[in-house]
Amino acid sequence: MTSGLGAGSPGPHVLFRAAAVFDGHRHVGAGDVRVRDGRVVELGRGLDAEGAEVVEAAFVSPGFTDAHVHPVQGGLERLRCDLSELSTREEYLTAVSSYAAAHDGPWILGGGWSMPAFPGGTPTAADLDTVVADRPVLLPNRDHHGAWVNTRALELAGIDEHTPDPPDGRIERDADGRPTGTLHEGATALVSRLAPQATAEDYRAALLEGQRYLHSLGVTAWQDAIVGDYAGIDDAGATYLAAARSGELLSHVVGALWWDRTRGVEQVADLVARREELSHGRFHPTTVKVMQDGVAENGTAAMLAPYLDRCGHATTNAGHSFVDAALLREALPALDAAGFQVHVHAIGDRGVREALDAFTGTDPATRAERRHHLAHLQVVHPDDVPRFAELSVAANCQALWACWDEQMVDLTWDVLGEERAGWQYPFGDLHRSGARLVMGSDWPVSTPDPLAAIHTAVTRTAYGEPGRAGEEVFLADQAVPLEVAFAAYTSGSAWVDHRDRLDGAGVLAPGAAADLVVLDRDPFAGPVEEIGAARVVSTWIDGRVVWS
Repeated sequence: MTSGLGAGSPGPHVLFRAAAVFDGHRHVGAGDVRVRDGRVVELGRGLDAEGAEVVEAAFVSPGFTDAHVHPVQGGLERLRCDLSELSTREEYLTAVSSYAAAHDGPWILGGGWSMPAFPGGTPTAADLDTVVADRPVLLPNRDHHGAWVNTRALELAGIDEHTPDPPDGRIERDADGRPTGTLHEGATALVSRLAPQATAEDYRAALLEGQRYLHSLGVTAWQDAIVGDYAGIDDAGATYLAAARSGELLSHVVGALWWDRTRGVEQVADLVARREELSHGRFHPTTVKVMQDGVAENGTAAMLAPYLDRCGHATTNAGHSFVDAALLREALPALDAAGFQVHVHAIGDRGVREALDAFTGTDPATRAERRHHLAHLQVVHPDDVPRFAELSVAANCQALWACWDEQMVDLTWDVLGEERAGWQYPFGDLHRSGARLVMGSDWPVSTPDPLAAIHTAVTRTAYGEPGRAGEEVFLADQAVPLEVAFAAYTSGSAWVDHRDRLDGAGVLAPGAAADLVVLDRDPFAGPVEEIGAARVVSTWIDGRVVWS
């Protein structure tokens, strides 16, 4: 069940009688939480229920804030050929075939496939041709750093053995140089620029579906990590603005405006103008997203030393810095001075270091106020771990990835090498060094379920997954305590979105916005192996239920 917020009308009077409460920082045991007119007004035990709707709850917490997510893209994929819930080559091909039979459009669009389902992480056009040969097919993978296309799509784009790789991408090829059907990074644009553009109504439906899905998982607010044209997805700024004006945007959203890596610092003025143009109501485009590198599994994350081959020998590939390090050192201080928070995608140890080096050029006073952050942080050189706290740069963790999943086993560990692979997702070290932890999902790259991510942050295993991902602990010394993980996904991520200054969201305290989640159990009460079993019963924004 979903419900609107009834903007403009007084909020209801609700008393949550909870067997357990997490207040945004600590697990405080049993207690009551009184909400009235959209605010938390009182906490205690045995509070008077006269005149209140009483909600009996096993567990109450501030709503989750996702600090790095793409709800419009996720919603759009859910409305198209959605492969995100599948896991094998055969399942993908069956789904594409079924979707094509039911939809007669000129293109087959969607996405969400996982690289480990294919040898080397690279699916082929020949496979897609067996189910769809007459229409072009374009299917980005889960991380949107690559795409699977069929032969018809390659033909329409004029991609053949003579087509050079673009500067920011790579065309997967056979031994004779012929394209095989996987496009990496910027090479995806060779096909995506030809695909039909989604309409304004398509994007509206995608945002509303993305919002509904996030609410079903207890997410009450988020930071959209790309508001701009990227990887075949149009700029969602106008979609957010329209939803904010119409009242359909129920959550507070910070938009991270896309830094065009083909331009220089002159674009700061344009970003300032966009911030003014798009700001309205619950939508706050106050951040700029810089994608500094790619991803490790396809060799595009920026590394201090080259990747290894499958035999353990060094290659000549050390990944891509999409923004030149010298330009980055100029850009980040300029953005900071213009009042922007900066949100940097940094996966490789060189990408992380280049971003931290660039933040050293910002004014320490404004740097602390902006609450800049680096997202993903897959490989962090140990020398750089303490720099997060020293520079007041938050660690934006996608904790769900810190496990022995197929991608880690088949595509990542060996090409990093034993020592460097041991530096992955160092959330424990970051926490112990004093870094501020915030958390997000990167959906549709992976599930947006905060409880799944919190489970992995604490156990370094994946809840409900077979094999090594669910059984063998991944770099156990980098686990964090449950209170730390819960705080990162509630008060921490709300803090990075400046909600503490806006309306106090992210904590349960008198005066705070009543953005809450009710769970069916207390995750702190059972064994850590069952953290991920908890489920959302209801989600509340401004004291009104938006999902139950």
